[in-house]
Amino acid sequence: MSKKATGYLMLVTIALASIITLLYEFNIVAVPASVMMLVRWITAAVLILNAIVRKGLTTWILTCMVLGIFVGLDFPNVAKALQPLSQGFIKLVKTIVGPILFATLVFGIAGHSDLKQVGRMAWKSMLYFFCATTCAIFIGLAAINLTKAGVGIDIEHMPHEELPQTSGMSEGDKLALSHIDESAHGLYKFTSFFRDTFPENIVKSVYENKVLQIVVFAVIFGIGLAMVEEKKRKPFVDFAESLSEAMFKFTNLVMLFAPIGVGAAMAYTVGHLGVDILKNLFMLLATLYLALIFFLLIILLPVALYLKVPIKQFVNAIKEPVSIAFATTSSDAALPKAMSAMEKFGVPRKIVSFVIPTGYSFNLDGTSLYLSLASIFVAQAAGIDLSFGQQLMIAFTLMITSKGVAAVPRASLIILIATADQFGLPVFVIAAILGIDELMDMARTSVNVIGNCLATVVVAKWEGEFDEAAPFRMDTDPDGVAEIAETIEEGPEGETRT
Repeated sequence: MSKKATGYLMLVTIALASIITLLYEFNIVAVPASVMMLVRWITAAVLILNAIVRKGLTTWILTCMVLGIFVGLDFPNVAKALQPLSQGFIKLVKTIVGPILFATLVFGIAGHSDLKQVGRMAWKSMLYFFCATTCAIFIGLAAINLTKAGVGIDIEHMPHEELPQTSGMSEGDKLALSHIDESAHGLYKFTSFFRDTFPENIVKSVYENKVLQIVVFAVIFGIGLAMVEEKKRKPFVDFAESLSEAMFKFTNLVMLFAPIGVGAAMAYTVGHLGVDILKNLFMLLATLYLALIFFLLIILLPVALYLKVPIKQFVNAIKEPVSIAFATTSSDAALPKAMSAMEKFGVPRKIVSFVIPTGYSFNLDGTSLYLSLASIFVAQAAGIDLSFGQQLMIAFTLMITSKGVAAVPRASLIILIATADQFGLPVFVIAAILGIDELMDMARTSVNVIGNCLATVVVAKWEGEFDEAAPFRMDTDPDGVAEIAETIEEGPEGETRT
């Protein structure tokens, strides 16, 4: 069956299923539960057929997400037993964080011989990164306080399953605080947070997924390596580049397991909580998408207009890497396309190779917005009324911790759990968010890529090295979208996904 015929069949089936579901939900027509179950699984069969014909990873992810809902509704006990599959997917993703973060940062820093220019680019980049992510965090806080998407969730029947553990306050810190006046507790916690950003053992940091410690080590190591003479520096720089390329391939392979992981997460969520939780989850999803659009229009667009960036040409330049990021939910999968696109757009390679890899740790605008939004969602779901001051503290914490989020799917989960744990919020609520995290990840990852591409232009113009004529010399590929779709279908061997 052709893709076109399958597409029409899918549209007709979904339309009929939607009509029957509406008649059932609003009691317009008495539809037996057995008939509704039959309708769901006929729809599931058509969706599976469509996924087989189209073969795209995104199609399979969305299909498995719907299948997960159906399994959770009709076979709740089976759905609960699928939880290890979603946990296994998270474990796989976490293995990517350390190596790819280390490799891209070291390569981005040590690949320069002029450390003074690296220093200039560093403080300019960090200043821009800080301003952009801070705006994103506060937009996220404002959005979730307006929509109150988490209010009304019944957490009494929520499963208190185990999620990745985060390091809370150590016994040594608790002992130290007992000997310090309560008025100075805030200062001690603040300074101890900075202390904990420095690794005592990089292998231990990678093992424990201490992303901020990995970033600190990689930056200092990269600067130290850049100070070594060319003959001795080059082999390790080449190794870092090779490691990053290998981890991109590894990421692609892990993403092949995403449909199963996402489907299992959705099945487990619906199986435990019922379909009623979906109302709050989709309100959270809508809040995130609207907040991200607001961020693009109110923050990034004015920056581009102020710098006189040709908007149409910029959109044409980034549409391929953003499409890849949206489909794969991984910024790293779009890294090569983003770098080559910005180089063609007029940003010098030395700036591109520093700003984009560094931005993947320090300038994740979409992820920062999501983290602030999701943190307050967890509090709302738990019925915890956070004061404005407490929300500011969460925002301040995220300003720092979000800078260490690796740009791979689900890595932000670790930061979210850490933040929830630090402020006494119930981390088990986060398991419900995981069910729709694939849909949220698509949007926030796309914004991450857009933000980092714009950051390269900002730094290049700030350095006075942007080629103003380059955007108008670009040849726009009319078949770019088709090429991306073909690349995604080809799997991990596709060159554009490396």
